[in-house]
Amino acid sequence: MGKARKKNRTHAKPEEGENPNAVKVPKTFVMRSGEVGSSVMGLVGDIRRLMEPNTATKLRERKNNRLRDFVAVAGPLGVTHFVILSRTEHGTNMRISRVPRGPTLSFQVKTYSLAKDIAAMQKAPKSPGLEFHVAPLLVLNNFGDSNEMKLMSTVFQNMFPPINIQSMQLADARRVVLLNYNSETKHIDFRHYNVSVKPVGISKSIKRVITTAVPDLKGFDDISDYVLRGAFASESDVEDGPDSTVTLGQDYVGRNNRRQDQRAIKLVELGPRMELKLVKIQAGMCDGEVLYHDFIKRSPEELKAQKAERQKKVQEKAARRREQEANVVKKKAEKAAEKEAHRIATGGAPRKDEDDEEEEEAQKDGKRKRAADDEEDEDEDEEEQYQDDSDNYSDMGDMAPQFSDDDDEGEYSGEDNDQMEGLSDDE
Repeated sequence: MGKARKKNRTHAKPEEGENPNAVKVPKTFVMRSGEVGSSVMGLVGDIRRLMEPNTATKLRERKNNRLRDFVAVAGPLGVTHFVILSRTEHGTNMRISRVPRGPTLSFQVKTYSLAKDIAAMQKAPKSPGLEFHVAPLLVLNNFGDSNEMKLMSTVFQNMFPPINIQSMQLADARRVVLLNYNSETKHIDFRHYNVSVKPVGISKSIKRVITTAVPDLKGFDDISDYVLRGAFASESDVEDGPDSTVTLGQDYVGRNNRRQDQRAIKLVELGPRMELKLVKIQAGMCDGEVLYHDFIKRSPEELKAQKAERQKKVQEKAARRREQEANVVKKKAEKAAEKEAHRIATGGAPRKDEDDEEEEEAQKDGKRKRAADDEEDEDEDEEEQYQDDSDNYSDMGDMAPQFSDDDDEGEYSGEDNDQMEGLSDDE
């Protein structure tokens, strides 16, 4: 037998349930609503890819699916958020809802670029690897202190797993999602990057020698020509500045990235890229009281009237439900009566009503109870009769039959028999 292969645990996909005290990991369903076209379908796929591993990458929606269908399966599957993309004649919209009671944030997607478009613009696009086995980090920038900003930032934070600085592994910081709010345009810039580290203090050629297995020396007479060819500052040299240089606290993924080494952080955009605008916030699950609206402003009186109208609709809906339930019971009773009439018309015996059956059952219980009481009275009478007979035998003195405990018990002497037979009723 060959040698067993050693398992590589550095890049192993984390399994849920290993730590019983772990914080609950949020999960997200990303779906479309209605006909959206191929471009928006590609955006749905890119957002699912971004949310890995805590999402359903191969989720398929049907035309007859409704929101309540996904809400019904969200609880058993541990889904906490819905991201719903739709398309209208005015543009593309995105809703983020907390399952199952809200709130719901509605965004207008001003512009977007798919992941394949981002990769096509890059000179050396990065191939996806094991970085999608762990959830990305979230960075929020320039979100204000207003109520809608606080609620929006909280919803975004709850979509991603929380970070525990004391137990977090540095190798898990593989991707980052950046959300930047522009207060002038009121737009949110959505970016998705891959995190990598590069050596600092050396030229670009030396970096290639260190980070690659075999450098490409084609066209060079000596390796010194390859190393000394760059006499000007390149893009990688600019990244070695003090603002982007860190000291690794743990071993990081990649070649020669050991603890306490100086490395420069480099971000490579993966996509998708979006520009969002917050339009509306609702208290419920895609429904309920409007907490914020960017286009419509209401006075306190209008808000109060709107709340009263919403409560009225809820009461009317409850009344309709009760009426429907009563109609269902009535129809079932009518159907049962028609069946019974048809059975009697065809020669069948009429069935007893439930009240008659209950009365008959009560009568049977009463009979059984009386029979049990009579049986108990008979047992008491027999016991009293036996006691009276014992008293009579004790009054007879020597004439009473004698019972023996010997082996021949049950046999009576002739004298006893004669005495017993000689007694008359008068005596």
